[in-house]
Amino acid sequence: MKNCVFCAIAAGEAPAVIVREWPDALAIRLRSGGVSASHLLVLPRVHVEDAGTDTEVTAAVMRRAAELMAEHPAANLITSKGAAATQTVFHLHVHVLGRQEGDGLPLPWTPQHIARAAAQNGEAR
Repeated sequence: MKNCVFCAIAAGEAPAVIVREWPDALAIRLRSGGVSASHLLVLPRVHVEDAGTDTEVTAAVMRRAAELMAEHPAANLITSKGAAATQTVFHLHVHVLGRQEGDGLPLPWTPQHIARAAAQNGEAR
């Protein structure tokens, strides 16, 4: 798809740190570094807008993300569909985020981090 950064990465036309490649997907490091050293994105090589657009492609991407998740004793798999659900890049992608007890890491792409910060400050919502 024209002007899709993930399509450009998948086609080798945009730079990315590729961590793992499969025939149907690839795993990349976030340019920002993500929220931890283990934070990766898994995206399909074909353009699919979100996890609800093409269930077969979504299943393949989730399978690949699960392979990466299996390398961690604890992890989150997160994807979003639509702007109201905090999707900002409209090409299916799954966040794989290794976790550890007490890492204190709120999920910054969701509203929960605001509620958690308020609770820690003793504020009522």
